[in-house]
Amino acid sequence: MKMSSAPKDLQPHQVFDIDGVPQGASKCFDDDGRLKRTGTFWTASAHIITAVIGSGVLSLAWATAQLGWIAGPAVLFLFSFVTYYTSVLLSSCYRTDDSVTGKRNYTYMDAVRSNLGGAKMKICGLIQYLNLFGVAIGYTIAASISMMAIKRSNCFHESHDKNPCHISSNPYMIMFGIFEIILSQIPDFDQIWWLSIVAAIMSFAYSTIGLGLGVGKVAESGKFRGSLTGISIGTVTQTQKIWRSFQALGNIAFAYSYSIILIEIQDTIKSPPSEKKTMKKATLLSVIVTTLFYMLCGCMGYAAFGDLAPGNLLTGFGFYNPYWLLDIANAAIVIHLVGAYQVYCQPLFAFIEKWAAKKFPDSQFITKEIKIPIPGFKPYNLNLFRLVWRTIFVIITTVISMLMPFFNDVVGILGAFGFWPLTVYFPVEMYIAQKKIPKWSTRWLCLQILSFACLIISIAAAAGSVAGVILDLKVYKPFKTSY
Repeated sequence: MKMSSAPKDLQPHQVFDIDGVPQGASKCFDDDGRLKRTGTFWTASAHIITAVIGSGVLSLAWATAQLGWIAGPAVLFLFSFVTYYTSVLLSSCYRTDDSVTGKRNYTYMDAVRSNLGGAKMKICGLIQYLNLFGVAIGYTIAASISMMAIKRSNCFHESHDKNPCHISSNPYMIMFGIFEIILSQIPDFDQIWWLSIVAAIMSFAYSTIGLGLGVGKVAESGKFRGSLTGISIGTVTQTQKIWRSFQALGNIAFAYSYSIILIEIQDTIKSPPSEKKTMKKATLLSVIVTTLFYMLCGCMGYAAFGDLAPGNLLTGFGFYNPYWLLDIANAAIVIHLVGAYQVYCQPLFAFIEKWAAKKFPDSQFITKEIKIPIPGFKPYNLNLFRLVWRTIFVIITTVISMLMPFFNDVVGILGAFGFWPLTVYFPVEMYIAQKKIPKWSTRWLCLQILSFACLIISIAAAAGSVAGVILDLKVYKPFKTSY
C-alpha cells in the first residue's frame, strides 16, 4: 500500500447511456459502452511505479540493517517476485470468464464479488477499510516526524550542533490533523487530478535525495558498513534481534503493497492487445524498476550507517549537512503525505456516507446539503453529517498517532496486515475460481503452498511489529514523547 495517490486517469470513467451504442467495441466506445480507454503499457507502468514508490521506501535501510547483507536483499527480491506473480494472477481476473470478451470488473472489490461471491467481498472490504484507517495513522506519524526533522535540523545548524534540540511531536501531529480536517471537507478531493502528479514528483524527489545522501556518505567514509547477518547482538539483545527481523519483513511488505489499485489501473488500458497482456508487461517493468530502486535505497542506506541505520532514512539524523537538502526532502514528504492521506481516506469517507444515507434516508442531518456562497467560486455544499463524521475520523487518527508515534512499528503492522489477504490470498483464490483449477491438483497445491507460506511470513511480521509496539510502550509516556 504505498503511500502514493491514484493518478489522473484512474478516476472512474464516465458512463454514457446513448441509444445505438453497439455492445461490441466501436470507434468511440469500448465493449461496455464506456468511452474508449486510452491507457498503454507506458501509462500503466507509470501509474504502478507512482503508486508503489512512497514513504515505505524510507524504512528500507532500517529493514536491511535488521536482516543483513545476505537476507536483506534476498527478502526484497522474494517479495518482489511474489508481488509480480500474484499481480499477474490478479490481472487475469479483470474480466470474468474470458480474458478478451468477458465482463469487466472496475475495482478490486468487483473482482472479488464476481469471482468469490458477496461474503468474501465483505471480508475483503473490511480488511481494505481497516488498512486505510491504519494508513491514515501511519501518514500522520510520518508527516509529523518530517516536520520535526526540519525544525531540528535548523535548530542544530543555528546552535552549531551544541543544542540537542529535543522537541515534542504532538504540536506537529495536531497541525497536520487540523490541515486534514479542512481538506477532508472537500467532497470529491480524490478527483483533483493534479494532486497525483504533485505526489509522484514529491515521492521521487525525497526517495532520490535519500539515495543520493546514502551514496555520498559511503563515498565520504570510503567503506561499506554493515555485516552479513545484520545488526549485531550487543547493539540489541537476542530477543530484540528476532522481533526486529520479523518487523523488517512487515516494513518490506508495506513497501510493496499496491495490488489493491491494480484492477483500477488495468481499467484505464486500451485493447487490443488484451488488457491482461499489456498489464503483465507493465507489472514486470514496474516491479523491476521499483525493486532496483528499493535495493539501492535500502542497501546504500545500510552501507552508509551500518547497525545505526535510522528507522526513517531522512529523519534519523544520520545526515546533518547539507541541511537545506534534508529540509527540501522532508518538506517533499509532508506535501506528499498531506495529499496522499486524502486520496486514501476518501473511499472510506464515501463508503460510510453512502451507508448512512441508505440506512437513514429521511434524516435531515445526513442528507441535507446547505449551499454556502463563495465569492468568485461556485457555492460550497455543506453537509452536516460529512462535517461531523470526517472531523471525528481525523481527530481519532491524530489521537492514536499521538498515543503511539512509532513509525517502524506502525508501518510493519500495516504491511503485515495487508500483505497476505490483499496481495496473495484473494488474487490466488480468484485465479483458482476463474480458471476452475481442480482441488488437490499439482497447480492447486502449489498455489496453496505459496499462499500458506506468505501467511506465515505475515503472521511473523505482525508478531514482530506488535512486540515492537509493546517494547516501545514500556519506555514511553503517552503524549509526552520528544525526539
